[in-house]
Amino acid sequence: MRKLLIALLVALPFTVLAAPSKTVTLAVQNMTCPLCPITVKKSLEKVAGVSAVQVDFDKKTATVTYDPDKAQPEALTKATTNAGYPSAVQK
Repeated sequence: MRKLLIALLVALPFTVLAAPSKTVTLAVQNMTCPLCPITVKKSLEKVAGVSAVQVDFDKKTATVTYDPDKAQPEALTKATTNAGYPSAVQK
């Protein structure tokens, strides 16, 4: 019985043990052309723990899904700021 339990625990994917993903929307400044969202998206995708990014040029926002064990909103805003697009978490 013990070997079966150990085998079962080893077989569980690590994602089951991870914290659930979080989603945050950032208000992004300086997006003035249709190519800007590409740069914003790429900068956010480079942050460890980010699993999805949706940038809305018209609303000047970026919606980011991330693993809170690997990334925090501060890392996301820093990434866009470093790319030339300062951002802040929308409340």
